[in-house]
Amino acid sequence: MVSKVTPWEVKGKIDYDKLMKQFGLQPLKHLPDVFQKNVLFRRGIIFAHRDFKQIVEAIEKKKPFVMMTGLMPSGKFHLGHKMVAEQIIFYQKLGAKIYLTVADLEAYNSRNPNLKELRETAIKEYLTNYVALGLDLKKCDFYFQSQRSKDGQKANAYYSLANMLARHATFNEFRSIYGALEPGKMASALLQAADMLHPQLKEFEGKPLPIVVPVGADQDPHLRLARDVSQRIKSFKFKQLSSTYHKFMPGLKGEKMSSSEPTSYIALTDTPEEAANKIKKYAFSGGQPTIEEHRKKGGNPEIDVAFQMLKYGLEPDDKKLEKIYDDYKKGKLLSGELKQITIDKLTIFLKEHAQKRKQAKKVVDKFLN
Repeated sequence: MVSKVTPWEVKGKIDYDKLMKQFGLQPLKHLPDVFQKNVLFRRGIIFAHRDFKQIVEAIEKKKPFVMMTGLMPSGKFHLGHKMVAEQIIFYQKLGAKIYLTVADLEAYNSRNPNLKELRETAIKEYLTNYVALGLDLKKCDFYFQSQRSKDGQKANAYYSLANMLARHATFNEFRSIYGALEPGKMASALLQAADMLHPQLKEFEGKPLPIVVPVGADQDPHLRLARDVSQRIKSFKFKQLSSTYHKFMPGLKGEKMSSSEPTSYIALTDTPEEAANKIKKYAFSGGQPTIEEHRKKGGNPEIDVAFQMLKYGLEPDDKKLEKIYDDYKKGKLLSGELKQITIDKLTIFLKEHAQKRKQAKKVVDKFLN
């Protein structure tokens, strides 16, 4: 299958080296020790960047910086989404001010024209899970694109910026970055640029400061547009945006996890029994057709979804993960045994998370009222 990576569609086998060359991304190397505490950085799952040095410097010198991200309220919150949540919480602990937007206008224009449904999904599925995973809402500016702020000056500044940015982008630029575009998607892209840049306005953080936007590689077109127009608009002196790029967590059948395909993901609201059944039934195996052949030739952990789930964070201990990798590759560990290891880890996580969600719901209700 031919691979395709756009903000609205990801399919096929992804060649990350090719993507880096195509998008002009830099490999992520030589980071300070503090980043080694995060499994996604340590294992190369966050693999590339643009202008990340200014974020590293802000952390080392304890200077203000912002981490900005958005969520698309398009369905169940699954393990793939958990990667972004873990980065939000990691940066927050390093001192970042978090700007977290619900991209409900983008979702309205590209997926679901029901703002009430989108709002409910954002709160029930996303915000509640973020808080359960460790997000501190007191150190977070959470908002909906459709309702930026009850403070008129802040709201005006945000929407004015999105409209002013339109002057500094051309249709040819949109076409070269995105391909042919409908007006709704063009408007969404400009609003996303405002999302990334507006923390630097005087109405928000008050001055230009470093902003990091962690994304999957499919979202880089939005970064390219925002970075380009930010340097052309002379009404503001924006500091250039920084970004990091993470690999896609494989879905159960081997491709990217998708909220529109329930058999491709483990949701954080799945029961341990539901998760176990999905892994047994759908998780793509890197094992051989027979036990005898597997013992002789070994399995391939690089394509085995159960192993990849451990690698993406279910097994935080690097030495244990390495042993599982070696045993599976040598044929000592069978596919069914590997799946069971993953199921056991997931069971513990989902049980604990269900309890944390109950507490998180109360926190979120209080925050929104």
